[in-house]
Amino acid sequence: MIIAKFAMVVIGSYLLGSVPFGVLIGKRIAKVDVRDYGSGKMGGTNVLRVAGKKAAALVVVLDILKGALAVLFASLIFRGDYSVVVSSPLTDSGLWSYRTPDWWMIRTAPVVCALAAMAGHNWPVFLKFRGGRGVATFFGGLVALCPAAALLSGEITVLGAGLTRFASLGSIAGAVVAYATLVPLTIFDGFPIELLAYALIGTIIIIVMHRSNIARLLAGKERKLGEKVEIESPQSKERV
Repeated sequence: MIIAKFAMVVIGSYLLGSVPFGVLIGKRIAKVDVRDYGSGKMGGTNVLRVAGKKAAALVVVLDILKGALAVLFASLIFRGDYSVVVSSPLTDSGLWSYRTPDWWMIRTAPVVCALAAMAGHNWPVFLKFRGGRGVATFFGGLVALCPAAALLSGEITVLGAGLTRFASLGSIAGAVVAYATLVPLTIFDGFPIELLAYALIGTIIIIVMHRSNIARLLAGKERKLGEKVEIESPQSKERV
């Protein structure tokens, strides 16, 4: 029974992450597939370039909800209590202290589901596995799993992107800070090691997904935040 529940929530989280809000909103507002322009991704940064600020803000919020809802979904299935999502990282109670023959599934379900949502966003089954980079969805999972780390990570992401005008740099910095924040919390404050694993795996995925951006940053060719792209000629789109 536990195995079936675990499989169900993981698959459900992947499908939730696969919902292509960026593409749907881009088609609704800009009448184009945002993946045909700019970076070729469906995240908020590329939607900003193609469809404007309002569309981008809506996409970011919805992509954040993917990660957060995946964690809530797992918690509801195994406990039926929303409060465990917020309280568990801060105390030694609730979901994290369960002990059953399959305790490891219950203990890791929120983290695995958050990563599954992130995987769905990056490689959505509905779009032939061509999606985004997973930054907002990673942050959404972190909000539900550890609000304190999410707050600091979010601040660094916004500040980094705002000061440098490179969304990729801000995103990478925010993810790294999330992991760095959870290291001492895990060692000294007894936070669940699953949270540290989530931050580490999520950060690695984000860095790998931004490898082309890193190369362009080093070469001084990275597109800055807010720069528009021409949408009249898809065939001449620039991959950034």
